[in-house]
Order: sequence, then C-alpha cells, then structure tokens
Amino acid sequence: MQLYYFLAIFGIALFLLVRFLKKRSERNHIKNLKENWAKAKNEKFNFDQIKSYCNAQLHIGDFHQINDQTAKDLDLEALFTLLDRTTSKPGQQYFYNHLRNINSQAQLKRFSTFSDTFLEDENDRLKIQSQLSKMNHYNAYDFVRLITDEPMYRPKWIVWVFILSALAIFSLVGGFFYPILFLLILPVFMANMVLHYRNKNNLNYYLNAVHQLSIAIKSGNKISNFDNIKSYFKDLSYLRSVQKIQFKTSLISFENKINDEFAFLGWFLFEVLKITFNIEILLFFSFLEDIQHKRNDIEKLFRYLGEIDSAIAVASIKTEYQDYTCQPNFSNKKEIRFNEIRHPLINDCVPNDLQLSEKSMLLTGSNMSGKSTFIRTVAINTLLAQTLNRCFAEHFTAPFLKLYSSIRITDNLSENTSYYLEEVLQIKKLLDASKEDIPKLFVLDEIFKGTNTEERIAAGKSILSYLNTSQNIVMVSTHDIELTEMLTKNDFERYHFSESIQNQELIFDHKLKEGPLKTKNAIKILALYNFPKQIINEAEMLKNKSR
Repeated sequence: MQLYYFLAIFGIALFLLVRFLKKRSERNHIKNLKENWAKAKNEKFNFDQIKSYCNAQLHIGDFHQINDQTAKDLDLEALFTLLDRTTSKPGQQYFYNHLRNINSQAQLKRFSTFSDTFLEDENDRLKIQSQLSKMNHYNAYDFVRLITDEPMYRPKWIVWVFILSALAIFSLVGGFFYPILFLLILPVFMANMVLHYRNKNNLNYYLNAVHQLSIAIKSGNKISNFDNIKSYFKDLSYLRSVQKIQFKTSLISFENKINDEFAFLGWFLFEVLKITFNIEILLFFSFLEDIQHKRNDIEKLFRYLGEIDSAIAVASIKTEYQDYTCQPNFSNKKEIRFNEIRHPLINDCVPNDLQLSEKSMLLTGSNMSGKSTFIRTVAINTLLAQTLNRCFAEHFTAPFLKLYSSIRITDNLSENTSYYLEEVLQIKKLLDASKEDIPKLFVLDEIFKGTNTEERIAAGKSILSYLNTSQNIVMVSTHDIELTEMLTKNDFERYHFSESIQNQELIFDHKLKEGPLKTKNAIKILALYNFPKQIINEAEMLKNKSR
C-alpha cells in the first residue's frame, strides 16, 4: 500500500514539476518577446530560403511588382535585414514577398489599420507572437515547399505495396487457422522493409514541411480566436479544410518528435508496425493526394500566418521609428513633396527636402556628393510608403506610383554582354513600362556612362524626354552639363549637391540645393591629393581652352 502512495505522490510531483518548468519556459519566452519588441534581429539571414516564396511568383501584387533590377538597385536585402521583425520563418518569407509586391491603396490602408491593432493590446499581441514563434525553427522554411514544389505522384511500384500489404494481413489472420501461413510473414516483412526504406527519401524530403504544417494548423486555429483576427479575416474556412488532414500530418511527422529514450522505444515499435503493413507508404501517398487537393487552402494558411506576422512586424517598426517616420499622403497630381527625408540604411543620414510639382528632376554633383544616395532614398521611401504605409521622413506626398530603376548595371559575363548593352536592355524595359497609363517613378543614375560623350548626351536626352510624360516622374543624376541644359527645356528642374575644400580637406554637406551646379572642383581635388604639378597645370590649361 505504501508503494502505491509513493508512486501516486511521485507521479503528482513529477506532473507539477513538468507543469512548473513549462510555465517558467513560457514566461521567459514572453519576456524575450517583450524585450525584443521594436528591435532589429541579431541573426544571420538566409536569403535563399527567405526569397523562396517570392521567387515562386504565387502572390503577385495587384498594382505592381518590384523587379530584380530595382530590388538590387535599392539594396532590398539590406533593407529587409533592417526592417524584419517577424516571429516565424513563414512570416519572414511572406514579409519579403510583401516588400516586393505593391497592392492597391485600399488594401494598403486596410493592412495598416490591422497592423495598428497590435499596438493597442500588448497581451493579445504577445500571445499571438508566442504561437507564431513555434514556427521559428530553421526547418519551418520548408513549409513553403508544400505550395511551391512540383507535386509528387504515386510511383509505378505502388501496386506491390498493396499486394504485400494484403499478404501481410492474410498471413497474420490466416495463421490462426493454418499456422503454416505464419511462415509467410518473414519474407513479406523483408520485402516491405525494402519498399519502406526506398520511400524514406521521399518522406524525408517532405518531413520537415509536414511537421511544420501540423504546427501551423494548430497555431493558426488558436490565433483565429482573437477578436482583431476575426475582424480582419472574414473567411477562415481554409483552416477547417486543412484541419481535416491534421491526423495524417501528425502521424507522418512523428519521427521529428523523437527526443528521448521512451519516445524512441515507441518509435521503434511503431516503425515495425508501419513496415509490416506498409502503413507509412500508403499514408504518405494518401497525404500527397490531400496536399494536391488542398494546395490552395494550404497556401491560404501560409498567407494567413504570414500576413499576421508581417502586420506585427510593421507595428514594431512604427514603434521603433516613431520619431523618424510618417504616414504618407497619396496625391492625384504629378508631384513629389517631402521634408526631412532620410535613407534608412545610413546612420546619421543628412535629411533633405524637396518640392517638385509637374516637373521631373535632374541632379548633378561630383562623385561622393550624394547624388546616387539621394535618388535611392526617394525610391526606397516610395516603396515603403506603398507597402508599409510608412516613410522615413517628416512629411511625404507623392502619387501612388509604379517604381522602376536603372542604377547598378554590371557586365553579364555568363551571357557575354557588355555594360553598355546591359544598360540598353534595362532602359528598354523602362521605355516599355512607360507606355502603361499609370503614374510611374523612374530613377536613373548616370545614363549610358558606358559609351562616348556625344552619343551618350544625344541618346540620354531623347530617352529621358520620352519617359517624362504628363504623369510620370523621372529622377536622374548626371555629370553631363550639356544634358542638363537640354532637359531644362523639357520640364526638368535642376538640383545639385556640392562639396567644398576647407583647410586642405574635402567637405561634403550632402544637402540638396536648387539650380545647376556652379562650382567645379575636380582639378582642385587632384591638387588636394598631391598629384604632380605638371598634371595640375596642364589640366587647368586645357580646361581654360575649352571654355
């Protein structure tokens, strides 16, 4: 009797200890979520995995999609690294796709309002983040495979699986009546083992994805009970749909849960049972058929979790940068107006103002003065305005624009194309895009610098004038004074950045100034860096002759 009391007390104590440790772990997790709120992540970003959903082109913006060239021009990976505040790996994949795909103004406003709800109730937000964090393991990147990979179909050898399964049942049941049939079990078991482990490669490929789907279904259902989630997502029928395959996902992903000796013993016994009757193979291909039938609902589940995680991330960004960001205003006119605009990736960035109405912009200045950085700053804030409803500025007004760029052009050695030809191909895409009757922002840096001056100026003038329609805004930086003089007659306003030499030191103030660049310091800079006097004198003489 005392033994029974001891076992009962031990069992209760063990239960309370496990419960205590679980509660403590949950409290520590919530504490970490609080401490990391409105802070950048300190982790290595695997962009091959992060970009996999975006690369699949399953969810394209209904207004505009940022192409690869513009993503490169705007340092989108570095920008994402700065802004990512998602809690789950699927959320991270969705958030990257969100930054690359621009939806309508109505959808943007609705998403932004949804994001604000996570600023109102910290407890609910922490509970939702806690559920999302269950999909923060590296393996959770594989969840997206279920909706991006080509479907796998039943192999031809599946017919042997049915035959051998039937023989296993026949030998076990028949053996009670004719014991000699028990002898059939061993060869059937050996044949089944070959098929079982032959299929393991297929299973292992999907194992992480299936396990994460099982977690996603459970977390998705728990998250759906919060009021702001119910209000935002009107139709959650896909949660009920994918829940129908929850039992199969739990069985298939059982191997991912092996973490102690007792579980291993259970796994071993279950493995023998699966081999004997080919349970795993039959279940696996039945599951794949379910995946194919419910592929749309699984993608909706992925997007549901990703959109929630992204909305929380935007709320975190708003909190962290509340003193440096604003909500944009969208205009129906051809104008860009902003105050104190900043480049989010540059520490201690010098802010700038601009008032541009019914005009495009032609920007001049020496190297390192800030021309390229400025046009990138405008383009990045235009993108963030239309994806996050947030800008790194005190005030920002612009039309709802499609965004195109030609800044970082490089030779393509794999296709044996030169810098100039690569730029020609890129600008041809801009010209094609300009025909669409929707406002666009074209951002170009040093157009056609890979060719001679005479043809560069002639081609540049013609192209920029072509792009600058009544609704398109063009921002171009250049060193060509002749080009600036031509374009001022075609609705381009001139602005510039300048530098000065003070106490034998080159000073850049990085402040945008109206009008053409009036100072020329290139030869003075050569002298500053102790070039031979012969070079300086000859350069000055040639410059004076050319006037």
